[in-house]
Amino acid sequence: MPFARVVSFDDVSADRVARLREDIEGDGPSDEVPATEVIVLHDPDSDRALVVLFFETAEDYERGDSVLDAMPAAETPGRRTSVTRYEVALRRSA
Repeated sequence: MPFARVVSFDDVSADRVARLREDIEGDGPSDEVPATEVIVLHDPDSDRALVVLFFETAEDYERGDSVLDAMPAAETPGRRTSVTRYEVALRRSA
């Protein structure tokens, strides 16, 4: 069963989201974080964001979670306010 790591952030500026997009699109997926997909949702009016990372296995989730938890605050989109693990009950693309 796939898993999702959902992280909420405050104090996320539009400029920071643009830099994050450039970093992710330029570097491609990280070998240290075996996520199969990343979704970044941003509300520029409130400077809040949600980042959803999908992992195929619990082992992949644990590996990615430990790397991301150790990430310096300067490398995150903003101030992390929560991290939640979910089982992916349904996933569909158009």
